[in-house]
Amino acid sequence: MSELRKQYVRALNQYFQDGSSGSHHPAVALGEALQSIGPEELVLLHEQSMHILAASAEPEEALRYYRLSFVFLMELFAHYRFQFRHVHSNEQVLEELRNLLFKTHNSFQSVASKYENVLQHMDSGIVIFDSEGFVSFVNVMMAKFLGMPRKTLLGLDLPGLAAHSRLSRSFRRLVVKLHREMFLYRLRYHEVIDENGRHYLVTATYGEELDGDILISVKDITEFKKIEQSAYQNDKLAMLGKIAAAIAHEIRNPLTSIRGFIQLLRPHLAQLGKDEYARIVIGEIDRANDIIYEFLNSSKPSTPDKKQVRVVDLLKEVTLLFESEAILKGCDILLEDLPPSTTVCVDVKQMKQALLNIIKNSLDAVGESPQSGRGVIRISAAEQGAKVAISVEDNGTGMDYHTQSKLFDPFFTTKVEGTGLGLAVCYRIIKNHGGHIQVDSTIGEGTIFKITLPLC
Repeated sequence: MSELRKQYVRALNQYFQDGSSGSHHPAVALGEALQSIGPEELVLLHEQSMHILAASAEPEEALRYYRLSFVFLMELFAHYRFQFRHVHSNEQVLEELRNLLFKTHNSFQSVASKYENVLQHMDSGIVIFDSEGFVSFVNVMMAKFLGMPRKTLLGLDLPGLAAHSRLSRSFRRLVVKLHREMFLYRLRYHEVIDENGRHYLVTATYGEELDGDILISVKDITEFKKIEQSAYQNDKLAMLGKIAAAIAHEIRNPLTSIRGFIQLLRPHLAQLGKDEYARIVIGEIDRANDIIYEFLNSSKPSTPDKKQVRVVDLLKEVTLLFESEAILKGCDILLEDLPPSTTVCVDVKQMKQALLNIIKNSLDAVGESPQSGRGVIRISAAEQGAKVAISVEDNGTGMDYHTQSKLFDPFFTTKVEGTGLGLAVCYRIIKNHGGHIQVDSTIGEGTIFKITLPLC
């Protein structure tokens, strides 16, 4: 970079920082070096310097730089180009200024269009409220978030936006909440969740750099939250594995000893007419052992012993185990759309365990449902590229978003006698098979579990 350009960049930067103090003082630093260059060279030098400063600035800040740079250049031209040069007439000065104005205006328009195009196609929603509180700019993504045309949004203030008939109820509540927390309390960041469980990060930018305007950006961070939740889930399961190893040694061995001695004492208790006590103690010890076994499986199930099996056979075997219980609860289990030749490579015992837990949860949800009529559980499967998607859908009680977000956490349960380990076991088993499990539920309508597994 030439020394002159370095001086010019410093002068421009000083002018941007000083704001309205004028270009006279920073221009003095350039001295008489500008006398030796022509108008075209000066414009080129100015554009090169602006590119350097704008490259490291935010889009809104870069636009402000370009607006101020035009004034800087015109004042510089008037104060110094013609102060140090002899000119033949005022017409010559006006003509050069006119040409300079035309070139600079075209340059500014080009840059402004470029930055506006960038803002329009960002993956974040952008809306700018002017100093009087009216929408002066809104990009495509923000209009998509709100479900309204961009032209409809321009010129609205926040009360007008909240009262607009085309705005959904959930976003109307969101706008009112943001008005209170971000405009009145001047909070910079706010995270919200809509009625569909999607997460949005809302950021507000205030300050003199926007000349009194307020810039609001909205970014859909749902996928980031899912990744965060998955990492959090893995951390919890890893910690659970360490605890489980200690529990296995500290509790299981003493329980085995107690069970053995109770069995030795059982004949003597039977003579005293207390055999029922021995039966209860042994039953409770067995129950404790079962809980420990589930606990160990949820934290670190054994490595899958994979075998090739048809999906239709796997689902039919699992469904058969619940036929009698489904009849007692007035529920129909329907197998639908099962591809006859689709195969997966899984540990049959582990995968059955995972599917049994899911169907058992569906049966419980159908049994607790206040809806009249028979309960229905639909089990289906479909190939999706190199994977197969298995769905278990019921018309039970359904779950709210809070319950769904904690569903695969160890020890989280909504049942009075539940251990909260069944679905945690499912999660780990399916993950160990290279698969994925997700849940979609609506209160009062039912729940869908979807398991995705790789094909053989």
